Amino acid sequence: MNAVSQSAASQHLQELERTLEVKLVDRSTRPLALTEAGKLYYDFCREVLRTKNQFDVGLEQFKGRVEGTVKVASIYSVGLVEMSRLEEQFAKRFPGAELWVDYLRPEKVYEAITSEKADLGLVSYPEPSKEIQVIPWREEKMVVAVAPSHRLARRQTLNVRDLEGENFIGFDEDLPISRDVRRFLRESSVYVDVVMRFDNIQMMKEAVALGSGISILPDRILKADILQGRVRAIAIEDPSLSRPLGILHLKKKRFSRATQSFLNLLIEEPLPA
Repeated sequence: MNAVSQSAASQHLQELERTLEVKLVDRSTRPLALTEAGKLYYDFCREVLRTKNQFDVGLEQFKGRVEGTVKVASIYSVGLVEMSRLEEQFAKRFPGAELWVDYLRPEKVYEAITSEKADLGLVSYPEPSKEIQVIPWREEKMVVAVAPSHRLARRQTLNVRDLEGENFIGFDEDLPISRDVRRFLRESSVYVDVVMRFDNIQMMKEAVALGSGISILPDRILKADILQGRVRAIAIEDPSLSRPLGILHLKKKRFSRATQSFLNLLIEEPLPA
């Protein structure tokens, strides 16, 4: 990692401990753990890196150029095609900057932000914290997804009570969207038979297309499948359901011009609803 071998890293650590006259790592545990002095040194190093980042940002602003890499952590369902479009627009506007996107599970997006492995995070049902700030991005309408052969497939709209007793393709229970769908059904006094659960929308769409059950999914995610005739989307009559998307960033992080420019692009031109 970082082009440093394990042997070289160990030698450097030992030399550092001799210089500081303290043990930074407790070698009696597996995996290795930081000592109290090690934690103090770790925090010091993070602060040095943060100060260096602020200097780089300030210098970049002084120069007046948009350069560098913007690191984005995103949930899978934001969509590779749409992010490719944004990347193309970003490259045209700011040829000196580069966009790097990593697709992760929601909890990993939060981890990437707090560990400063990503500058911005894109998630559904965003939750702020002591360290993380949330910028509301958009609301995505949720619809009922069915196979073309399903008995409800010719309906344009339906009442949520029409789903009573249906085989249902759900999200993994620990995901916020799963909790929201369960709440929506419960408040409507509707029981569905959950036959499968997945942690990503692509697998859920496949299960629906194969006729394994129906599901409730964001309308935007289904557009390509609808055009291909694999899935039908049916609007839900009141009460409707939507999925909120938000942009995450570290509260104390100072944005580079490149990161601020990409954030501005997201806000001024959100992904198509």
